[in-house]
Amino acid sequence: MTDTPASTAPHSPALVRILRFAFAVLGFVALAWIPLRNLDTPSFSVANYFSYFTILSNVLALVVLLVGAVSDPQSERWQLFRGATTLYMVITGIIYAVLLADVDVQLTDKWINDTLHRYIPLVILLDWLISPPRMRISDGRSVTWLWFPLAYGIYTLVRGPFADFYPYPFIDPRPNGYLQMAIGLVVLLLAFVLMALAVNAAGRLARRWRYGDGKEVETHFGGVEREVEE
Repeated sequence: MTDTPASTAPHSPALVRILRFAFAVLGFVALAWIPLRNLDTPSFSVANYFSYFTILSNVLALVVLLVGAVSDPQSERWQLFRGATTLYMVITGIIYAVLLADVDVQLTDKWINDTLHRYIPLVILLDWLISPPRMRISDGRSVTWLWFPLAYGIYTLVRGPFADFYPYPFIDPRPNGYLQMAIGLVVLLLAFVLMALAVNAAGRLARRWRYGDGKEVETHFGGVEREVEE
């Protein structure tokens, strides 16, 4: 994959970078608060804590916010990473709102729960829209962002029987068996595909509004690029 030169897109405004840093600090405190407070509690498991998709996606969001605040890179690799992280945070926010709002996910402090499930996902999405990528990312490329949720699902199902721990009810085969769980996961996967396409489409619309030109460089599988008219 070749990197698009940084000069092809303007850097984000200073205010945006300051806000990125501020929300990165908030995210870091929210992520660290529960482990630090419960390290001496026998029932608390650091491994289980970091086995939640919410926690892992927020760690990636923290990286995006910090790097975006400090250096604000414009390379193709970085913009693809931003897009993937935006998708993961959108998944986190939507799945929590639809399926997990009344489920215990170990985030008993309301401000932490709201920060990781609502505020940071919204901030990452707004950041994607306010400072969109300069290159045009193909739909096929955006679907490849789903490798991480797929890997997470495999990890959870493999680890679950050994740790006797499944972080979310929809990926726990114990109540209703593997068949019903698999059907639910297929439905979720289709929803994730639609979310990936929607995040990419939102970035395209935001790019047109921000940069205003009709010719863009579109990236495809394997880093192949071609110029397209929009």
